[in-house]
Amino acid sequence: MDRPAEECFVEPEIDPRDVLILDDPDFRPEHVCLITGAASGIGRAAAVAAAANRLTVVGLDVNEAGGLETADLCREFGGRMVFVRADLTRDEEVSAAVDQAAGLGRIRYLANIAGLLHPDSLADFPMDQYDLTERVMLRAPFLLAKLAIPHMKAGPDGRGVIGNMASIHGHTSTTRKPAYNVVKFGMRGLTQSIAAEGEGRIRSFSVSVGWVPTPLSSGQIPALSRRLGLSQEEVIREVSLAKSRVKVPMKPIETANLFLFGFSRFAAYLVGADLLLDGGVVKTY
Repeated sequence: MDRPAEECFVEPEIDPRDVLILDDPDFRPEHVCLITGAASGIGRAAAVAAAANRLTVVGLDVNEAGGLETADLCREFGGRMVFVRADLTRDEEVSAAVDQAAGLGRIRYLANIAGLLHPDSLADFPMDQYDLTERVMLRAPFLLAKLAIPHMKAGPDGRGVIGNMASIHGHTSTTRKPAYNVVKFGMRGLTQSIAAEGEGRIRSFSVSVGWVPTPLSSGQIPALSRRLGLSQEEVIREVSLAKSRVKVPMKPIETANLFLFGFSRFAAYLVGADLLLDGGVVKTY
């Protein structure tokens, strides 16, 4: 691994040179982009990328301190994010957040990124953790799409785009992640269902990547280190990146850029498909 292990435990700063800026007439402040999980990781990076592309961002998260930090970061990149504290397990808070977003402009884009991970075997998996995982990572994206699509259709051209965070775990399953595997496969099904009804005007796509250092993924490393009897650097090299042909972790902003590309005019034919950029994990062996 070309990057020291300790760097994988600190959320990387976003270099302005790494942000994909696209020439798209629909990337303008009156168009609203809803993003979940905006307080950290890929959600934070997506908020910054969307704000830097002149969209008005509405960032949702339960972590208020992190969400406000992201809003400050968006301002540093010359854009705007309005943070809305929302618990994705509570329908009324999700609905209120969408209403607030609609008051800021035309809801045009939705990025369902929020996630959580409880590692355990299927036989031992706590059902309350399964219910929480499914509710945050699949039911909430379903509800957000349900609520956002009417706003998209009400626009002058009736268009909008929904991007869903899938994973290599939406293509192939690994041990001790049964609930995560289930919801990530479900996110691809949700993506295709939206596309089937969108008639090419409401587009949807999913994004699948390998190991990206975020608070969620890096938080698993110490426990894996203890369980496997490996150093944390060995866990990253021999577990997290073991099957990747690219032995350097993908940055959150690199994943975020995929959402902006998918939203843009350059992805007009990206309808129901998955953007799989995983270093070759799924397609090579």
